[in-house]
Amino acid sequence: MAPALKEQSVTARSTNTGEGSGAQDPHRDIPEATVARLPVYLRALTSLAERNIASCSSEELATAAGVNSAKLRKDLSYLGSYGTRGVGYDVDYLSYQIAREIGVTHDWPVIIVGIGNLGQALANFSGFSSRGFRTVALLDAAEQMQGRTVAGLEVRPFADLAEIVAAEQVSIGVISVPATAAQDVADAMVAAGISSILNFAPAVLNVPPGVDVRKVDLSIELQILAYHESRKAAEADETVDNGSEEGITA
Repeated sequence: MAPALKEQSVTARSTNTGEGSGAQDPHRDIPEATVARLPVYLRALTSLAERNIASCSSEELATAAGVNSAKLRKDLSYLGSYGTRGVGYDVDYLSYQIAREIGVTHDWPVIIVGIGNLGQALANFSGFSSRGFRTVALLDAAEQMQGRTVAGLEVRPFADLAEIVAAEQVSIGVISVPATAAQDVADAMVAAGISSILNFAPAVLNVPPGVDVRKVDLSIELQILAYHESRKAAEADETVDNGSEEGITA
């Protein structure tokens, strides 16, 4: 199996609608970091729309998304100029443009392989369907899991993977199996025609060119938080020590 190739950017598909300044090249590359923030902006815009806010400034949207306004304006410039000077952004229109850019204006069929505790939690997560990702099948290699109903779907044998991918035209697969089985699952997904994989297994996957992999490792995220907690504790201890020394000097 060929080693994984990481895509550094994706190609923009949107065109300028005439609002704001200047036309954008429809083939302009969007940095991967910007792509990662677009769903965050869309979530923030959805929240604003739910509060019946029709328009917002870049500062307001940046605050809602948790980024600085300069970064937000730079990110949105890759899509085209959808704001109006002195007015800001139309919430519904910008939401549509971002949704179109990231491809969630229509449903995406998704399969989940590995229906243990994590797989079941993912299957029951309502956030997927509300954002355009429709879980069409749950698969597991363990016979004791097969035939069970989870989130309204019957767990099917892993051997049915290729059949389901073809029948449902699935291009996105989710892996939530132990690390030792993750590569085999990824290989089977690729062979069946899946070209995008969300990997929850603590393993690095080797996939051929043209297959995109996003890795979610919860233990790594906890370790990062532990690092920050350790830094805060060390800084607090240093503050206490410095205070004690000042008291002695005084």
